[in-house]
Amino acid sequence: MKILAVEDDALTLALLVSSLAEAGHDVEQAGDGHTGLRLACEAAHDVAIVDRMLPGIDGLELVRRLRATGVQTPVLFLTTMGGISDRVDGLEAGGDDYLVKPFAFAELLARVNALARRPPLGRIETVLDAAGIEMDLIRRRVSRAGRVVDLQPREFSLLEFLMRNAGQLVTRRQLLESVWGFHFDPKTNIVETHMSRLRAKLNGNGERDPIETVRGAGYVFHAQIP
Repeated sequence: MKILAVEDDALTLALLVSSLAEAGHDVEQAGDGHTGLRLACEAAHDVAIVDRMLPGIDGLELVRRLRATGVQTPVLFLTTMGGISDRVDGLEAGGDDYLVKPFAFAELLARVNALARRPPLGRIETVLDAAGIEMDLIRRRVSRAGRVVDLQPREFSLLEFLMRNAGQLVTRRQLLESVWGFHFDPKTNIVETHMSRLRAKLNGNGERDPIETVRGAGYVFHAQIP
């Protein structure tokens, strides 16, 4: 993927560029806010990694200007400012995720990958329909064959992720990351427990289960049930 890294610390920037390139990504770099803003507006990027404290204009202002011009590139803030208010400021400015220095590159890469998997805003659907299940994302309502399926928020998010990835194998790690926001394995059966509850609710009238368990690999949601 194409990544923009905006960081004024030369050593950190060099580490980001070399590590991301080694992971197979194409990286553009900038050492100040004005250059970062120009690069972000001139070309499309899958993800931008932006430091909060930048010369020229700071990271918050950079992202505010991006959003004001309609650029919706997912932004990961990378900063030493780790307070709750700092995180809130970053997200309210238009950032999508927040990682505090010092950081582990494995976590940064996982967060970048998660941001890149999000569908572009212009293509986000408001109703998902597969396997006879209709999910209204605006009204937060799920129904199957005319029967309302009452889901808890986490069950709703789990089903949404499965339906958006219908026909594809999704791993336990992907679910932990995308549904729970965990970038590590909590060593619990949280996924299995919620999956069991979701299936019981979806198939409460004896309907065929659209979710296939692939032993040792993950799950597949089938849009068409044979």
